[in-house]
Formats: sequence, C-alpha cells, structure tokens
Amino acid sequence: MMDATACASALTHWYRQDHRDLPWRRTHELYPIWLSEVMLQQTRVETVIDYYKRFLARFPTIASLAAADEQAVLKQWEGLGYYSRCRNLHQAAQRIMSEHGGQFPTQLDAVIALPGIGRSTAGAILTFGAGQRHPLLDGNVKRVLSRLYDEPGDITKSDTLKRLWTKTETLLIAAKDPYTHNQAIMEIGARVCVPKKPVCTTCPIQTHCKAYVAGTQAERPVRPARKKIPHHHIGVGVIWRDNQVLIQRRPPEGLLGGLWEFPGGKQEPEESIETTIQREIEEELGINVSVGEPITVVRHAYSHFRITLHAYHCQYVEGTPVPRAATDWCWAPVERLNEYAFPKANKAVLQVLTPNN
Repeated sequence: MMDATACASALTHWYRQDHRDLPWRRTHELYPIWLSEVMLQQTRVETVIDYYKRFLARFPTIASLAAADEQAVLKQWEGLGYYSRCRNLHQAAQRIMSEHGGQFPTQLDAVIALPGIGRSTAGAILTFGAGQRHPLLDGNVKRVLSRLYDEPGDITKSDTLKRLWTKTETLLIAAKDPYTHNQAIMEIGARVCVPKKPVCTTCPIQTHCKAYVAGTQAERPVRPARKKIPHHHIGVGVIWRDNQVLIQRRPPEGLLGGLWEFPGGKQEPEESIETTIQREIEEELGINVSVGEPITVVRHAYSHFRITLHAYHCQYVEGTPVPRAATDWCWAPVERLNEYAFPKANKAVLQVLTPNN
C-alpha cells in the first residue's frame, strides 16, 4: 500500500524547489484565480498567460465584467477557443452581482452552482483563493493519479472517476498545506507526468508510482479507442456591397456561440466549393450572390472534427437578408470588421482582407 503522507510530502518539497512563476500564482484574490482556472480548461499555460493579462486589464473586477456587453467580452476572448467558457464566465459574473452582492462566493456548493464551474474547478478556486482544503481532479491530476496508482479502469467511466476522487482526497488529507499540494499535483502533471513520454527519471514521486514499477506508464490513463476524426470542407463568402461586407452572428448556444462569421457552410458530395457558397448563402440568408475569386484556404482543428475553410469574394446581387441559421446580420465597413468577435478560422480570412489592421 502506498504511503500517502510520504508521497504528498515529496510532491510539496519538489514544488517548493521547482515551480513555474505564473501570474495567477502571485495573487490570492478569487476573481483572477477563477479567471485563470476557466482559461486553463483545455488550453495550455503558454497560450493562456497573455490572454489572462489582457482580459484582467480590460475587465479588472467582477463588476466590470458583469456590466460589459457580451460582444465586448467575446472580443477579448477571441482566439482562445471553447467560447462557451467565455459566455459562462460572463453569465457567472452577472449572477455573482445579483445573487452574491458582487463578492465571489466562498461556499463550495455556491461556487459549483455558477455557470461553467464544476467540482474540480470550484475546489481549485477555493483552495488557491480562500485557503480551503478541497481535492482536485482535472485532466493533469487524472493522469498523475492513474499512473501513481496504476489505475486499470477507463477514466471516462463513472466508477473509475469515483475511485480517482477517493485517491485525490486521500493524498490531500495527507498533505500539510493544501495550496502547495494542489499546485504541485497539477504542476507535475503539466511538466513531468506528461501525456506522452513522461519524465519518470526525474519524477519526485517515482518511488511511489505503481505504474512505474509495473512498467505501464504508457498505458495509463486508460481511455476508449479513438474514433476517426471527421474532416469537412467549408465554403464561405465575403459578400461585398460597395465597401461593406455582410456578416452574420451565430446563435448564442452551441459551437462558437455568439460570434460573427462570414456566411457559408459544409460542402456536399460532388459539389464545387463555389456552388456550396452560393447554395449555403441562399439557404442561410435568402439572398443571391455571384461567387468570384478565391481569397484564402484555412485549415483548422476543433476538438472532435477538422475543417478546411475556403473563402471566396462574392458580390451581392439581390434579396433582403433574413437570417435562418443565425440570430443577426449586418453590413459592416471593411475597415471596422476587426471590431467584431470572429472564430479563429474566420479571423484568418479577415487578416488577409485587412492585413494592416
């Protein structure tokens, strides 16, 4: 049986000797810690740092975030991806203002009740910002524990997750300082116990690791077999009328909710991209366009599929736009397109259109 106290002590010692100096580790204020935890969901630290600093500069308090227009918040988040995180953050700030007097709650159940915050994220916020003792089970921690205990179960299954929650609680109980312990177990997952080729030779808890002893590190954590990732070709039109471009806004829920985009859609079998663009624009907006020259091709990957986006210049011909798949539309002067929040693939098209902005 593993010595939880010795393992927790080794983690703490390692972290105090060797950890990254990250901006959210320089504060114990709940709002910036909450922001960092949300941004770090499914996103690498190196990517988050600049976004975190810019976001806090633009919205330095919960009150300023709650009072902001959703489009302004999405614009600040633009390019970070997984936009439901941003919408939930904004909605949670408004809830905090209306239900908690503008103060981030310090009760675990109240934090979990906020949009976009689960048990692990809530535990991290309250441990790092309020000095409380709550276990964590984010992606890094799942991987560390799966190897540390040589967990044979599929980590997407509820019974396996229940065992991992018990294990992370056991380690936390054995730790003297919950803040340092929780930072350490996430840090070791990010830097040492990495998904591929873990650095076992320098791992401070190597002697406690059952997977290392069994030689099963590469097989942990256990996940279901990956399905083939679908790939779609998407045609979009940059529709011109004088010096204005027609853009539409996606519905607030779902993929890329609330963002603006160039109209278009998925290519059908045996269909040319030009035909796709013309058809999709007629179906989505009820207008006719003539498709002109290509602008650029953008390849982009989402979590469950990949796309190749083909953008073409189009000329407005006739019809009054009536959004069917969108919630709004407008004619925007080309020099003001950068004021709107676009998805990353559309942003790449925009950079070709307005290279000096």
